[in-house]
Amino acid sequence: MSDGVAAAGRRIAAGVGLDMRTSVALAITIVLWASSFAGIRAGLLAYSPEHVAVLRLLVASLVLGGFALATHMRRPDRRDLPGLVVAGVLGFTLYNLLLNRGEQTVTAGAAALLVNTGSVFTALLGRVVLGERPRRRGWIGIGIGFCGATMIAASHDGGIGISRGAVLVILAALAQSVFFIRQKPLLATYRPIECTTFMIWAGTAFLLPFAGGLPHAVSTAPASATLAVVFLGVGPAAIAFVTWAYALSRMPAIRASSFLYLVPAVSIAIAWVWLSEVPRPLALVGGAVALSGVILVNARERT
Repeated sequence: MSDGVAAAGRRIAAGVGLDMRTSVALAITIVLWASSFAGIRAGLLAYSPEHVAVLRLLVASLVLGGFALATHMRRPDRRDLPGLVVAGVLGFTLYNLLLNRGEQTVTAGAAALLVNTGSVFTALLGRVVLGERPRRRGWIGIGIGFCGATMIAASHDGGIGISRGAVLVILAALAQSVFFIRQKPLLATYRPIECTTFMIWAGTAFLLPFAGGLPHAVSTAPASATLAVVFLGVGPAAIAFVTWAYALSRMPAIRASSFLYLVPAVSIAIAWVWLSEVPRPLALVGGAVALSGVILVNARERT
């Protein structure tokens, strides 16, 4: 079965014009980001939204800091510091604070959908700021992908309502979209791991004012909650943002962000395997619709 899945993955990658390294980078990003929403919910059982954000990025900063020391990573150019800091604040400080607050009242599945409305924001900003111009088929694919993600979210109990938590998650999606757009030009100067490291360090620095009481929270939290946040720092933060930056450096932002419509579908699959949560038929159909939208955006697309 694994050989069949791998073959199917290769056919999809070829159909959307991706090389194997970019395909693998996107796959790692999607799987790790799909798992992050459940991880946040697990962390929030014992930590405040602010402490989840601080601890997550402290872990990511330490992981990337160790790599930077081991490889003698170059320092960023002083001229690029403002751009790196702004991107770090948007993509890590604001994004994590808003998303964690939102997930206090929004389910992991619904948050996965709402965050990925950022693909629409990225498409609009990519056109205005980066001059990326997908064909009409690309816009149709973006719409189809959004519809598929909506079907997945609607399959959850209670669906999605417009609540304060939902608004906060949508604002997190907007912050992430602006982060993607600001990140794209910097990847022309810095390697993906350099760019990610500098931005995570900047985002962590601006979260430190929220670190008050964190040592006490760590000492009293159950190990399961702490391990969930550590996983968020190592996997969805340190690793997935590097693989995302690699993919983004090799393709237009609009195309790259369209793949994020697969995150809710993968979240369903992870819950199915890991938690034995059998998905509803509507979720399976939504996953297929989201995949078709991604393929439509990317197939023979020239932006």
